[in-house]
Amino acid sequence: MPDAKPFLVANATAVLPHRVLKPEKIGPHPTVVMIHGYLGNEDVMWIFSQTLPKEWLLVAPRAIVQEQEDSYSWHPPQRDEWPTLTDFDTAVDQLIKFLDSLPEQYEADPEQIYLMGFSQGAAAAFAIAIREPERIKGIASLVGFMPRQVEDAIDTAALSDLPVFMAVGKEDDSVPLEIARESGKAVRAMGAFLEYREYDTGHKLNGAGMRKLRQWWAERAALLTQL
Repeated sequence: MPDAKPFLVANATAVLPHRVLKPEKIGPHPTVVMIHGYLGNEDVMWIFSQTLPKEWLLVAPRAIVQEQEDSYSWHPPQRDEWPTLTDFDTAVDQLIKFLDSLPEQYEADPEQIYLMGFSQGAAAAFAIAIREPERIKGIASLVGFMPRQVEDAIDTAALSDLPVFMAVGKEDDSVPLEIARESGKAVRAMGAFLEYREYDTGHKLNGAGMRKLRQWWAERAALLTQL
């Protein structure tokens, strides 16, 4: 789809405003839901689409709390503390409804739904998978973190065997390395099949991180062709 561009859907029937890039072929489609971070919107995640398998359905929803013009968040502002799992409850409710709408609207394959979240968006992705792990086939966490107070999810191995890629910036001043490492330990303690990588960068992916992300998605696509 060299000429295809993601288009905006923001009408009254949309569960969440979003941009979508739909494959030309007939579905059902493996699907990546790209979840932006704090003060982002449905436009900012498309830089990462270059790493994703061709002919997959790509969807980027807009978060639920407006912070500024064209800037949104997945939970209300926090004061000097990291958000807990319950802080994402409203976002998870809306995102699950959004996932439910994708098969009928865009021929998404409900058995092949993947999440890719940046920063706070990665935390939202983990919250979805903890709530309803059977819905999600894999998560790519880009300079993200795990919400606090996930002891029950650890005790029940809530992410058992879920493929997870975590890209971490060693010089990140938004998600400090200590928090990122704690998050990686929590993901692994929940039973996920974790690939954890640290990069010499800040709150972003550098070239090495983008190359590894592309490889991780290629591995997901290759496994799918074997089914």
